[in-house]
Amino acid sequence: MSSSSLVKRIKSLAVLTLLVAVLGVIGATAQDEIKIGVVLPTTGAEAKAGQYQKEGVELAIKQINAKGGIYVKEKKKKLPIKEVFYDDGTDQAKSSSLAERAMTSDNVTAMIGGYSTPLGEAESVMPDRHQTPWITAGAAATSIFSRGYKYTFGALSPIFQLGFTTAEFLGSLVDQGKLKKGLKVAMVVENTDHGVDYVNGIQDWIKKHPGYFEVVLNEKFEYKATDFSAVLQKIKTAKADIFLSDAHLPDYITMQRQYLQAGLHHQVISYGARGPEADARKALGAGTDYILAALWWSDKLPYPQAQKFVTDYKAAYGRPPDSWYAATAYDAMRILAQAIEQAGTLNKTKIRDVLAKTELKGSLLPGQVLKFGPTGQAGYPFLVTQNKPDNKVDIVYPKDAATGPPVAPIP
Repeated sequence: MSSSSLVKRIKSLAVLTLLVAVLGVIGATAQDEIKIGVVLPTTGAEAKAGQYQKEGVELAIKQINAKGGIYVKEKKKKLPIKEVFYDDGTDQAKSSSLAERAMTSDNVTAMIGGYSTPLGEAESVMPDRHQTPWITAGAAATSIFSRGYKYTFGALSPIFQLGFTTAEFLGSLVDQGKLKKGLKVAMVVENTDHGVDYVNGIQDWIKKHPGYFEVVLNEKFEYKATDFSAVLQKIKTAKADIFLSDAHLPDYITMQRQYLQAGLHHQVISYGARGPEADARKALGAGTDYILAALWWSDKLPYPQAQKFVTDYKAAYGRPPDSWYAATAYDAMRILAQAIEQAGTLNKTKIRDVLAKTELKGSLLPGQVLKFGPTGQAGYPFLVTQNKPDNKVDIVYPKDAATGPPVAPIP
């Protein structure tokens, strides 16, 4: 063998050895971590809420990893979680494609994402297609969970129940003598499945309790609108006593600003699951006082684990959690971690099977247990909060969780 041939052979062996070593490292890395995809809006119209949900997920991941990660029986060790994050920019097409990218190119073990009904609906078609468990901590329209999907889960109770609880609370105000029977209700909701569910919940309670309220207006508006003057004029013409809207955060702020500018006033105002957000109170000041909201969580809940979460969140981000957004995302990550450990494997189908039947006890959420129903959606009770002067917020319903009395009618 010539010296030149020997040199070439040695070089080839060296390259082969290096390649084997690199592939070994890649393989070891893939086996030594659990990739969780997270697709949320941190830019665009829903950037604030999306950022809060991202922070909730990341706080849970940080705490789990601080304890060594998730124990996986088939690996006989704990594995750390690696977040694979994408910002969907509050764009439905982008949200769907990024969810698919995480499930395929990144081959994540599971996913959390889909803040808001439009983004959640866009992403929800991907989990069954790629047999990857997916939990939304920010979308609750029943349309997402009524299509027979097996890998789709929701950490929010249904919007229908949100509407029903709102009407139930208003009925309790009638029973207490704070409101009169037969008051007229104007409903203005976003033109989405979210809005449809809210109206159905309100009307279902009213139908079951005749004589309490009369609906005199049921109107829709376009999601992410900028001018609500036409619909506000209809509200004024309807001469209702109670104004109920279902709106996401940007629409709530814009509509309430224009409501105040139009000089409108009602005995009760609610924007569905929006009300106590810091951005709204900063933008509108006293113009948000006495607004009611039906929420999936509040930092006023007295549970020790809820208060520990508030303390930990403040320490991590330098501010308290804003409304419910971070808490539901935090528990979505916790129940996912629990399911992976109980499954004892990174097999996606086996993790999905455990998710369908597991219960997260010691949950932050009302009732202190998070579990998924037959359709994959959670079903715990709602809270009703009311903004009070000087940036105060009270839980006003149910009575056993109340931190202050409801004020009705609005002064």
